Amino acid sequence: MKKLLTATLVVATLFLSCKTEKKETTTEKSSQKSEYVSFGEKISSDNTLSKTDVLAKFQNLKSGDTLNIKFASTINEVCKKKGCWMKLDLGNEKESMVRFKDYGFFMPLNSDKKEVIVNGKAFVTETSVKDLQHYAKDAGKSEEEIAKITDPKYTYAFEADGVLLKN
Repeated sequence: MKKLLTATLVVATLFLSCKTEKKETTTEKSSQKSEYVSFGEKISSDNTLSKTDVLAKFQNLKSGDTLNIKFASTINEVCKKKGCWMKLDLGNEKESMVRFKDYGFFMPLNSDKKEVIVNGKAFVTETSVKDLQHYAKDAGKSEEEIAKITDPKYTYAFEADGVLLKN
């Protein structure tokens, strides 16, 4: 009698676990119908600026300024090691270097050329001539190439707390 009861419980458990899996599969299918896949904090696509608008805002920022914004763009490049950064097109051959808040999430490695909406903080970083020359020396550049570095480099940076990747 105990063996029959045990066998019945095992069969019932297997039957119930199969039903649970089907529910999860259905949920996965319905979530794939969404226009975007979300990473990091949940954000919406409402009130999104264009990359042209953001480029103008970046050009008005000074080193140390920060601007909370959300904008849409195309991924030029994504880190191929872990997806821990991406470069977004801003138009006019400019781009923004995007990192993720507290390295709390990463992008898929095959995200190049896909459309995204990012939410977070825009800021400008400045790399001094001295540092640029130091980096060039470390990279094995010639003295002539190092001497040509006479202007600081400004980078349009962005710390994203949420990203929507278009399907």
